[in-house]
Amino acid sequence: MERIRLVQVGMTHEHAGGKMASLRKMEDIFEIVGYVDDRETVKQPYYYNPVGSEYDGLKKLSVEEILADNTIQAALIEVPNDYTVETALPFAERGFALHMDKPAGKELAPYKKLLDICKAKDLPFQMGFMFRGNPGFRFAADAIKSGLLGEVFEFTATMGHDYGNDRYFEYIHQMPGGLAYNLICHYIDFAAEVLGRPQTVHHWLKSAPGEPDTLKNNCTSLLSYPNATAVIRSCGREVHGGDHRRLRICGTNGTIEMSPVERYDGKPLTLQLTLKQDADGYKKGEQTVDCGITPDRYMEQLKNFAGVIRGTEKDPFTRDHDLLVHEIVLAASGMADWKE
Repeated sequence: MERIRLVQVGMTHEHAGGKMASLRKMEDIFEIVGYVDDRETVKQPYYYNPVGSEYDGLKKLSVEEILADNTIQAALIEVPNDYTVETALPFAERGFALHMDKPAGKELAPYKKLLDICKAKDLPFQMGFMFRGNPGFRFAADAIKSGLLGEVFEFTATMGHDYGNDRYFEYIHQMPGGLAYNLICHYIDFAAEVLGRPQTVHHWLKSAPGEPDTLKNNCTSLLSYPNATAVIRSCGREVHGGDHRRLRICGTNGTIEMSPVERYDGKPLTLQLTLKQDADGYKKGEQTVDCGITPDRYMEQLKNFAGVIRGTEKDPFTRDHDLLVHEIVLAASGMADWKE
């Protein structure tokens, strides 16, 4: 099978280097034509991991060169948050399959325009929410949709960390929604998948102790449903917070708890399942579910992207879902009002 000819547009998104490292492991699927280095042209403060060997030997290209090349099939958009949609639009209009990193800008209307173009042209479009390919989250989604947990009434999650330097805090500082916009969005994508459209959305955007009030790095978002609430927190000063990110979902027949929510150390990702009654082959009581070893954060999602491009797989997420997620993200980060 012929490889998919692909480019990466931008190196300044937080996930850019990781995505390219994943693509380099998948060169039987993707032919990496080159990348756009946006470090000199980017219009906003950005934070990125130091550029490493993942770009060695690859060709540096301009946007104009890429758009003029009729043999390129797909583009990964890896520019800073405020410019993802603006950068993606010419590629959508030109007919590229798109993987675009999160979140989708400060407004809803430009993103809707992009999604409408992709729908009208029947273009594969994938948002880069990193939990979409995570086997623990896939197990939890299936458990909720199948009724294994009964009716869900509680969804609580944390997305803390203690990484970053002055440049990272400058990067977060320029986001009105702070970490609610930049990190809580990952869990909102999952909450929207399993719980749907909330009735109300609330937010508390605070600063961690010792930080300026304008640095919103201690945030809580609340999504309210008829019989359930989803409470999601993120703080940039949580000691070893990245290792203690947590997901807890409670239903009338059981509970799922997962922490850490990711691991790439060669050990299996596990979650705790507690059931009131036997269901779907699982026994009542407490048990550990082994979700397998996940060697890479992005590969499963990118494999699905390739399958959708080739027509051998379906996209599990619709453009209506993608639009709903961003609508919630903007309200949950105080950047827009919520309309029930």
